[in-house]
Amino acid sequence: MHDKLPEKLLQELLNNSKRSDRELARLLKVSQPTITRTRHKLEKSGIIREYTITPDFKKLGFELLAVTLLKMKPGIRVSEISKKSKAYAEQHPNEVFVGRGEGCGMDSVVISFHKSFTDYTRIWNEKRLDWKDYVDDIQSFLVSMETGVIKKFSLSHLKDVPLKQK
Repeated sequence: MHDKLPEKLLQELLNNSKRSDRELARLLKVSQPTITRTRHKLEKSGIIREYTITPDFKKLGFELLAVTLLKMKPGIRVSEISKKSKAYAEQHPNEVFVGRGEGCGMDSVVISFHKSFTDYTRIWNEKRLDWKDYVDDIQSFLVSMETGVIKKFSLSHLKDVPLKQK
């Protein structure tokens, strides 16, 4: 059990990170100090980066989730715009994920929440102007938080996926 303890603890924390170490110890059939030590190791190694909540986005007033794909102009080096990209993303707290990747002929993705379609268009019109020297194309897929959600957004779904630690 002990060699699988970090994985089991992660799965339990993904399911409910509010549980006490004492409760987790009882559930995983180890001592509370063992859970505390294991949790601290996971935090120190960076496997656990933060503890947070997953709110009901609709109840918070967010009507849309946008998955936006971007295509950078040829010849633009990531190192050239890395600092600008990070600073820009930090100024937009509605963006919950920004990353580089490949797919659909695009090479970057932004996942964001918006209060309304008007809010979404205002923000992305500003971005088109701010990034016109770097971006060739921007395409978005919009999801209504009222009618478009089939499976709620939550990291707790990962509790049933086998996890590997690096």
